[in-house]
Amino acid sequence: MIFGNILYSQSTNNVWKEVETETEKLKKAIDTKNEAAEAESYYNIGETFFNDRNFSKSEEYFLRSKNIYEKLNNKQNLEKVIRKLAQSQENQNKLRSAQSNYQKASKIGYSKSKRSLNANDASRLSSPAPENKAEAIQNNIVISEKENNKQDLAASYSQMADVNIENKNIPKAEENLNTAYQISKEQAPQQALAINQKLTNFYVDNKDFDKAIEAKRSVLKENFVKENSQKKVEQIQELAEIYIKKNDPKEAIVLLKNAYDIALQKGHTLEAQKSVKKLDSLYNISENTNASVQLYRDFLGKLPDLVSKDRSLVDNKILEDTEQRISQLEQEKKLKDELIRKKNIFNYSLIGVLVLLTGLIIFIFRTLKKVQIKNKKIALQSLRREMNPHFIFNSLNSVNHFIATNNELEANQYLTKFSKLMRGVMENSSEDFIPFQQELDLLQNYLALEKTRFSDKFDYEIEVDESLNTQSLKVPGMLIQPFLENAVWHGLRYRTEKGFLSLKFEKNNDSLNIFIEDNGIGIEESKKQKTEHQKSRKGRGMKNTLERIALLNDLYKQNIECKITDKKEEPGVFVEISFKLINS
Repeated sequence: MIFGNILYSQSTNNVWKEVETETEKLKKAIDTKNEAAEAESYYNIGETFFNDRNFSKSEEYFLRSKNIYEKLNNKQNLEKVIRKLAQSQENQNKLRSAQSNYQKASKIGYSKSKRSLNANDASRLSSPAPENKAEAIQNNIVISEKENNKQDLAASYSQMADVNIENKNIPKAEENLNTAYQISKEQAPQQALAINQKLTNFYVDNKDFDKAIEAKRSVLKENFVKENSQKKVEQIQELAEIYIKKNDPKEAIVLLKNAYDIALQKGHTLEAQKSVKKLDSLYNISENTNASVQLYRDFLGKLPDLVSKDRSLVDNKILEDTEQRISQLEQEKKLKDELIRKKNIFNYSLIGVLVLLTGLIIFIFRTLKKVQIKNKKIALQSLRREMNPHFIFNSLNSVNHFIATNNELEANQYLTKFSKLMRGVMENSSEDFIPFQQELDLLQNYLALEKTRFSDKFDYEIEVDESLNTQSLKVPGMLIQPFLENAVWHGLRYRTEKGFLSLKFEKNNDSLNIFIEDNGIGIEESKKQKTEHQKSRKGRGMKNTLERIALLNDLYKQNIECKITDKKEEPGVFVEISFKLINS
């Protein structure tokens, strides 16, 4: 799948800008110790993600806001954030959590209408009887209309349609879905798109394809779709899908070609690829192989220009960096609070210094030890974070190579493996020690990736001692990969003939021994072949790895040993790593 891991829309750009703005406010709030402003910033970030229909992220930030408002006992804002939290959970089908939070919000509501609104939603989720659900929803419709709450009003009509469908009242369900759509499109475009999709699915389920097409064409006329090329392409693709279900492939092909052209023009790689796959499927059904081949050639020919227009990687990286900055601010706040707490303890201890001098000295030494450990953990965290950009940078160089050479098959395989590897790296980057099976999967993916890149340069083998429990055993994450990377990039790829890379895991009593062996050109020969430019550049990957080993040994008394030597009797490098077994 080409670029299957890229997610981009015009709304993504707006989301990271709003999150970045609130992050600046959050920093000021933390610096000035203004907890009310801090909670408000978390709430605003959560609402930004909520409006973008990213409910898992909105739940995360609403929870942070809720915890602070509970501490401040700010009931008005607490009711507001708990309701939003419940809505985020309901949209993720976490119905028990949502019901519980609706009930909490109903108990602390600062007005009668707010209490009723939340109590009705709690009743709706807890009651199995359709008539009880309908009564609760109708009560909320009255409240939302009175308070002119368009977003909640549209949601209530959509919920009422679900009850109508459950009661097999098809005309009323259609009426309520149309009402929900008309209300939401005025102020909540993302909600309107979701309701429109629900309406078209409703029509398709009832085999009323003409109404489904009419509903989808109507949304294409809306300004919030016409002015957003990403959404426009998505809606055209969904319209084509309806024609396919209607058994009208000709019209579907026309629509998908239109979607493909817009995606190419505006730089939406993923949507262009989706259109190509759908068209290819339709061409295969009609046995139009020539059209399919021509389409793929056209796509691959335009891929470099398309990638250059695609802002998804940049915008998603900015959003990711902004969220990391928020996490960093929280960590800094915790550290400051911890240091202030210790300082206060120290000051109070001074009052009794004449009586408790011995105890105070012990306390000071313990405190200094804790601070040293914390500083080392921060340093370890910093090194681990630095490993990821270094690794991603090297991998993207390989991605660029395949794109530049227009190698379709290799590019497909490489990018599929690359996306899996990136997910594994991101999932494993937050902990000092991860399950051995996860590390093994990451290493297997990485070597498969490099094998795709240098297929004529080396073969590889991974051997795991059968006595090792891959599920319960824990190992340092991303510790082995840099050695494999060195073996491939600085040794094996310079061979004139195909080389071999061996990775072995052996259990030796209560220790794990790891052996990495290659028959590349070796360390000394690699140094000789470096250009002056390469010599002037300071490599960070191996240096970071050795620094991490030193810190892990210091913090966890792990006694990790690492030996790197040139083989004497033949070219190549032999690496031996050993450390004590760690079980979950």
